[in-house]
Order: sequence, then structure tokens, then C-alpha cells
Amino acid sequence: MADEAYDGRKAGMNLRFDFSEDDVPRHWLGGRKSVTNFFDGLSIFFPLGERFFIKAVRAHHHLIKDDRLRKEVRAFCGQEGIHSREHEGYNDMLERQGYPARALEKRVEQLLDRVSARAPKRAQLAITCALEHFTALMAHAALDNGIFDEGHPTMAALWKWHAVEENEHKSVAFDVYLAAGGDYRERAVVMLFATAIFWAKVFEHQVAFMRRDGILYSPAEWARLGWHLFGKPGWLRQIIPLYFQYYRPSFHPRDLDCNSAIARWKREFESSPAYRKAA
Repeated sequence: MADEAYDGRKAGMNLRFDFSEDDVPRHWLGGRKSVTNFFDGLSIFFPLGERFFIKAVRAHHHLIKDDRLRKEVRAFCGQEGIHSREHEGYNDMLERQGYPARALEKRVEQLLDRVSARAPKRAQLAITCALEHFTALMAHAALDNGIFDEGHPTMAALWKWHAVEENEHKSVAFDVYLAAGGDYRERAVVMLFATAIFWAKVFEHQVAFMRRDGILYSPAEWARLGWHLFGKPGWLRQIIPLYFQYYRPSFHPRDLDCNSAIARWKREFESSPAYRKAA
């Protein structure tokens, strides 16, 4: 069963998380260094990436004729803006902990500036669709596999909340792309390039974080990371076939059913002290 339609009128939770240095440990995901580094490295993308997504979608707002999609776009921009704000706080914490968060953010900014200057507006929207597919798939897998259950309550709450909202609005940029006249060939080619660049940057961030922790040349830490991603729970392994669905001409983000995972999270949200604290 496909996901329920996104309701922009009900979307978004303006949560604020406490990233105080004394509260959140350096290796907040069960003490696993390389695995924590992986998620910390992903956070580097979000403040600037979310703003790029908002700009790419808004640039095509005048082409949207459907009132419902217009409302969804407004909600999408609101959610992404809040995500950007919270990951700014997250990345500030990483910088205080001695990680090169600001330097890595600067490199992401330089990349996105080049894309913004050189790529046509619709290609930028296609890039947004591609990266939104990645975030939705990883978020879906994370919710399904309980990846953050061993994590510090604040960090686990942040990532789960972000994962849910990414799945809620995962079709908005895609629907705007269709409304803007986007075609299959363009989005497929853009996805190939986006995939190569995104994972190259993920690896760059992983190396930088592991180097700062003094574990870059630790076979054991690389093995732990590889097992986590491709062994058990193996959530990246699990999303590989879902990733390739994007290359179907008939693909739509709502084809992936995440309703049960979101429902479980909503029950957790109602009872978790971490969310009450952030609300």
C-alpha cells in the first residue's frame, strides 16, 4: 500500500532540541564511534542543503496550478526551514566537540554555489528530487530498523522526527518537478550525477570525522561501520533496491509505504520525555 497523501495543512512540528555539550556525549549512538561519525557527517549537509531545496522548489512556484500542491509547498518550506535550524544547532555542537563541522559546511556551500550558478533552474529542482529520494529512503530504513534506539534521547528524537517529516513531504519536490514539465530522462541522468557526488561527500565527511577521533586507520572501526550499514541492521543494503525504483519511468515517491513506521513513531512521540522537552 502506498503512503497516505501528504497533508500540508497538518504538517510540521516546530521542535527545538537541546544540544548542550554537557548533555550529549561525543559518541551518542551507543558509544559506537564510526557509526556516530556517519550520522554526524550527514548532519553537515542539512542546513545548506535544506535551503537549496527550498530555493529550488520556490523558483517553480509560479508554474503550480493546483491549490493543494501550493499548500504542500508552503508546508514543505516550513518543515525544511525548521530542519535547517535544528541541524545548525547540531553542527554547532559538533564544532564545540572539536570536529571540523564549519570547514566541511564551507565545502558544501562552495559546491552548492557552483551548482546554483551553473545548473539550469529545473536541473536544480531535479537535484532536489534526487536528494529528497535519498533522504526519504534512509529515513524510512532508519525508522523501520530501530537504528536510533540505542542513541542518546535527544539525538534519537531529533533523527526520528526528521525522518518522519522527510517521509511526510517526500513527494512535494517531485510533484513540483512534474508541474514544471520535468521529464524522465532528465531526472534519471541527474540522479546518476547526484548519487556519485553525494556519496563522495559522505565519504569525505566520514574520513574527516574519523581522523579527528583518531580512528581513521582502525580496521575494526571500518568493519563496525560496514557491518552496521551493510550487515546488521544493514539499512543501506536494504535501501539499494528501493533506490533503483527511481529509474522506473512510472516512479512516484508515494509508491513506498512508510505509514506503519510513522504510526509507530507517533505513538512514541506521545509518550517520550525527549519530545515533550523539545516541544
